[in-house]
Amino acid sequence: MTFGEKIQKLRKESGLSQEELSYQLGVSRQAISKWETGVNMPDITILPLLADYFKVSTDQLLGLKPL
Repeated sequence: MTFGEKIQKLRKESGLSQEELSYQLGVSRQAISKWETGVNMPDITILPLLADYFKVSTDQLLGLKPL
């Protein structure tokens, strides 16, 4: 599973739209879309915010440990 697929899976399991997640993280909806499609990766400073928001580790987000 790619990083983008993980973000999309976690977002959908939480019942969030890209817009809602972008608001929570302080980024644009387009940024979320680009992460999910693999066009871009988030800034490294966003990784801990994503992990905290979804209650997973950064290792899980990066594929070093299973989700």
